[in-house]
Amino acid sequence: MLTSKVAKRYAQGLLDFTQESGNTDAVFGEMKDIVKIMSSSKELNQFVNTPIIDAKKKEAIALEIFKDFSTVSKNIIRLVIKQGRESQLRNIAQEFINKVEDINGTQRISLVTASPLSQENIQKIITDSKMVNVSNYDLVTTVKPEILGGYILRVGDQQIDASVRTKLGNIKKEFQLN
Repeated sequence: MLTSKVAKRYAQGLLDFTQESGNTDAVFGEMKDIVKIMSSSKELNQFVNTPIIDAKKKEAIALEIFKDFSTVSKNIIRLVIKQGRESQLRNIAQEFINKVEDINGTQRISLVTASPLSQENIQKIITDSKMVNVSNYDLVTTVKPEILGGYILRVGDQQIDASVRTKLGNIKKEFQLN
């Protein structure tokens, strides 16, 4: 997913501030909550992206939703809404998470499969790939039946595409060339 410059700048500013004040871990957890809540609530996204609603109302409702958050997190939410960037709130939170994980040496792994796999099989794929060289990683699994079978494993900027769909496409290309 491409992240906007706006999200990167806000996230970097938030990271700099939290590192100076020493509450990066607390804000990290709250940013994860923002991403989770905004990813699961279609209504909240529609509300945030509606240009008709006044910024003060958006701010009041957002602060009510996230009332248990720290002052730092509430202030970044308030700032983002006041600047008219509320549509970027989830991206800012995700970018902050990515930056903190990079600092902590957490490797991001994406695994796409045609059907759900057991934890044992997922672990075997990761171990056999020899692409993951740290024990600290963040795994995101996605089920996409359109790959027909196999898996697509992404670790950083490397990818292993062992999907049936890709293999069939390669065979088709070979037949067309001959």
